[in-house]
Amino acid sequence: MSTLRVERLEGGQVLRAVVDGGKANLIDRECGQALRALCADVARSPDVKAVVLEGAGAHFSFGASVQEHLPGTVEAMLPEFHATFRAMLDASVVWLAAVRGRCLGGGLEVAAFCHRVFAAPDAVLGQPEIVLGVTAPVGSTFLPDRVGRPAAEDLCLTGRAVGADEALRMGLVDELVPDPSVAALAWARTHLLPRSASSLRLAVRTLRAGWRRRFEADLLEAERIYLSDLMATRDAMEGLDAFLAKRPPAWRNA
Repeated sequence: MSTLRVERLEGGQVLRAVVDGGKANLIDRECGQALRALCADVARSPDVKAVVLEGAGAHFSFGASVQEHLPGTVEAMLPEFHATFRAMLDASVVWLAAVRGRCLGGGLEVAAFCHRVFAAPDAVLGQPEIVLGVTAPVGSTFLPDRVGRPAAEDLCLTGRAVGADEALRMGLVDELVPDPSVAALAWARTHLLPRSASSLRLAVRTLRAGWRRRFEADLLEAERIYLSDLMATRDAMEGLDAFLAKRPPAWRNA
């Protein structure tokens, strides 16, 4: 289980939110609930201008909990997870991701959803769901806008992870820095703190207004495909079971 530690900085104008769940920092249901609660708190706090998201320890996040993708849990988990991204949009503040080490799966979806991603040279980013026989609904609908369709299809169809340099070239990362947390806070101090919080929030809403309508419609369809079509296949179950059993999957292509 991962917790979310929140620290108020710069007189409460910047919040640092740290996903803390051991080495993996999984974005599990408890963490998602904490993120949504944070978003609701931010929406009620008019002085907050930015939130810096990072993982405790050496890694940002290994992704979502594979166990929570199994039948009996995934039906509730997936809509809850997708609600987290709507909550991030509703907060209407600037989101900054500070990425160290592995940033994979659901962790990458959360980081890439931020307005700016600061990464350390050791960062490794990827959307590996297809390796487990499943898909990445948020990555599939959002990454084409962030990195372009060819790069998004590369990440989502191959499941390969990319290093920080390649991530920077494809636009998945905005800056490579020795300490992404320090860099994100410095960027916020320079570029956001001198601005009006109310104007920033309206700018955030305006920049993503038209795109948000399309994203939400596409995400609903991606969620339907995942729960109704994908989870009815043998290979989705085989991929998840094989991962948990630490064995190679035996695909049936059905």
